[in-house]
This record gives sequence, C-alpha cells and structure tokens, in this order.
Amino acid sequence: METYKKLITILFFFSMAFASPETKGSKATKVVIVGDSLSAGYGVAKENAYPAIMKKLLKEKHSLDIDILNGSVSGSTTSSLMSRLRWYKKTKPDIVIIALGANDGLRGVPIDVITKNLDEGIKFAKKMSKSVFLMGMLLPLNYGDKYRSEFEKTFVDLSEKHKINLMPFLLKDIAGVKKYNQEDGIHPNPLGHEVVAKNVTKALKKVIDAKNK
Repeated sequence: METYKKLITILFFFSMAFASPETKGSKATKVVIVGDSLSAGYGVAKENAYPAIMKKLLKEKHSLDIDILNGSVSGSTTSSLMSRLRWYKKTKPDIVIIALGANDGLRGVPIDVITKNLDEGIKFAKKMSKSVFLMGMLLPLNYGDKYRSEFEKTFVDLSEKHKINLMPFLLKDIAGVKKYNQEDGIHPNPLGHEVVAKNVTKALKKVIDAKNK
C-alpha cells in the first residue's frame, strides 16, 4: 500500500511538471479540479474528458471567461488531497472542485479516514479560493448497505458542515448505462463525458453566477 501511495504521488508531481499552474495576468475565473481517473479522463483523449468539454461549454454557450486547471490523477485517493491543494494554492483559484473518494470507497477505506481527509481538504480549499464544490460518489450494491450508506452520507454531511456546494453524484445519468461507459463499466466513454460535462456545467454555472453577483 505504501509503495502504491508513493507511486501515485510521483505520478501526480510528474504530470504537474508538464502543466505549470502559473496563470499570471489572467482575469478569467480560475477553476481547479482535484480528482481521480473519472476527472482525469482515463481511456479517452484529453479534449474528450468532461473538464475540457465543460470549459468549452462555459465559454461558447454561456460566454464565460474561464480557465480550468485539471489536477486529476488516475488512481488517486483522498489521501493525496492536501498535497495537491498545496500545489495549486499558488494559482489563487476562484473555485476548487474536489472530486475524490471513488477509489477510497472501492477499496473499502474506513469511513472515518475518508471523512478526515476530505474535511481537512475542504478547510484548506476554503482558505485558498472563493468557492468549493464537492463531487459526491455512490458505490455498487455489493459493498453492503451500511458501508454504502455511510460513504454516500459523508459527502452530504461535509457539504452541510462547511456550507459548500455539492453535486450528489458525479456520474449521474451515466452510471450503469452501457452506451455511456467504457468496457470496464466504470469509466465514462466520450459520450459519457459529454453527459457529465453538461451536468457539472449546469451546477458550476450557478456557482460562478453567484460569485459574480
């Protein structure tokens, strides 16, 4: 497990070396996404992943000047949240989207550990940005009612505790729908990413509009 965590950390900072977060002089609304493979766009081209589609929708359909910095890394868990947020603090983002927890849940990480990691990350994100957006996740039925219920409730409880924005389920409308997923049945295909992008764009626009009032 320790070797795995080290590998994820190395992959994250390696990817960041080729994607500097410096955006000096930009007046655009800066959005930082800290997620896992679902947000990194595992299995699809970068331009077909929902963050890229979302940026296009917000600019072209809603005429919003927006800069999305995607700090998502496949395989990552909530244990990497703080280190990645510290990396992006220098960008002074307007909005931070936290989309982690899926891998924790699939591995059966204790709920109190997931809660602690997210809680610390949200506190930090609130200090470094104007708005924080938490993406909730659901688990397959075979994980047992108790664990599934507590896992799903964690996102709701944290959003209420910190008074932040919550999208209850990142994969809304596509989970379990074959035409929207890759062969593994977990990761969205290009069509699935389009649906995710539309859902997140709708929710994010409300946050941006409220911020600009």
